[in-house]
Amino acid sequence: MEDKEIVQLVWDRKEEGLIRMSGKYGDYCFSISCRIVKNPEDARECVNDIWFNVWNSVPPHRPVNLAGYLAKIARNISINCYNRKHALKRGGGNMELALEELSECVAGRGNVEDNLELKLIADIIADFLNSQDRIKRYIFLQRYFYLAEIKEISQKLGIKEGTVKSTLCRMRRQLKKWLEKEAVYL
Repeated sequence: MEDKEIVQLVWDRKEEGLIRMSGKYGDYCFSISCRIVKNPEDARECVNDIWFNVWNSVPPHRPVNLAGYLAKIARNISINCYNRKHALKRGGGNMELALEELSECVAGRGNVEDNLELKLIADIIADFLNSQDRIKRYIFLQRYFYLAEIKEISQKLGIKEGTVKSTLCRMRRQLKKWLEKEAVYL
């Protein structure tokens, strides 16, 4: 079933839409959540929360890119779950490391997650990513949106971990310059 049809079913408040969505994107959402929360049970809980969130957000929203819409919801719910579960033991995790790396170019008064939510910054970062080639864009998004580990990215692409690290380092420097050029100082 096409995504447009699935969205229409949910829009029409038919539970079949959630069943179809779960069948088509359940593993996708689970993998995003599991990568962030690092616990299959918590990831399954997050996936259930994703379907609940979609049910409550469609309508009024009608996602054009269902996979992207679900990825954003999955990421946000999973980060919130992770933060709740690890409130007393911060530091040392992959999520903190990835966000700390990115904070070199987008740190500000609040935390990195808050700053990235700003529409202006998101648009500028999107423009920056669109100016990059497909592989660099993939590496950047895997690390900073999906919070994938460097080893995992290198294995998926069949390249050395050092290559991924140096690509990310160069891209962070380029992004910082790009933001400064756009008069965004954080």
